Amino acid sequence: METLRGSFLMVLAMAAFALEDMFIKRVAQELPVGQILMLFGLGGMVIFAAVARALGQPLWHPGFCTRPLVLRSLAEVAGRLCFTLAIALTPLSSASAILQATPLVVAGGAVVFFGEKVSWRRWLAMALGFAGVLMILRPGSAGFEAYSLFAVIGMLGFAGRDLATRAAPISMTNLQLGLFGFAMLVIAGALALAWTGGGSWPSTRAWLYLGLTTGIGTLAYNALTAAMRHGEISVVAPFRYTRLVFAMALGVLVFGERPDSWTLLGSAVIVASGIFTLIRGSRRESHLAPAPLGAYICQSWLRRNQTRITK
Repeated sequence: METLRGSFLMVLAMAAFALEDMFIKRVAQELPVGQILMLFGLGGMVIFAAVARALGQPLWHPGFCTRPLVLRSLAEVAGRLCFTLAIALTPLSSASAILQATPLVVAGGAVVFFGEKVSWRRWLAMALGFAGVLMILRPGSAGFEAYSLFAVIGMLGFAGRDLATRAAPISMTNLQLGLFGFAMLVIAGALALAWTGGGSWPSTRAWLYLGLTTGIGTLAYNALTAAMRHGEISVVAPFRYTRLVFAMALGVLVFGERPDSWTLLGSAVIVASGIFTLIRGSRRESHLAPAPLGAYICQSWLRRNQTRITK
């Protein structure tokens, strides 16, 4: 039952993230991306701050000033800003497909930064996943969309954020991390708006979309956190790829998008590679041989922090 509950929560989180992206794309037709990020970030900060205070948790944590959190902040700003630009300027389906390569980059980064061991099969799966991204981008061809590079940069930013989150202090709560993450949205939006200008007072419809974006985004974050705490991760985690199904459905139904065969094929390759990587990684963790003390501490540290990985 716990695994079933975790799987349901993961699907709920991915559906909510897809809806969040849809509303951002909608409001981007009226407001500049920088202003959207600022208002979205402020709304999220208010919600997380209110919940944290209601639960008696402090809003500030000394860990905010540590190196991992500073790196996380930079990655969050880059990821949020560039992926929001990708949503606004490119089809929702293709931007969401490229985003699905994030777990593959995280797996590769874990090798570089945390010394994890990866078999040749997982390396092959990661290589195929990146080939799937190239299928969607098609650089040098007539179908190449330069703005899709924003999705690639955003994906790399989110991967960097997830890796830095694993190194966050254990004493830092998910609400504090959420508050910190939404604060980075405000900074990213302010930087973008200072560069582009053009801010204006939102219309009633824009306010409605922003409110829905904030509420659904908060729901998505909490559902994702809860999902990673219930059941077997090897079963629950692959359900994060349902986000692509929801995004493509919304792209077709709401925005009239028609993903071509290359986008569909590349999406399938990315999802298959990611699921294989997640399953192989979970199996390996369940069969770890005795390791030196330093490796054991590192592995325990990663497992204790894996529930803090967000969107």
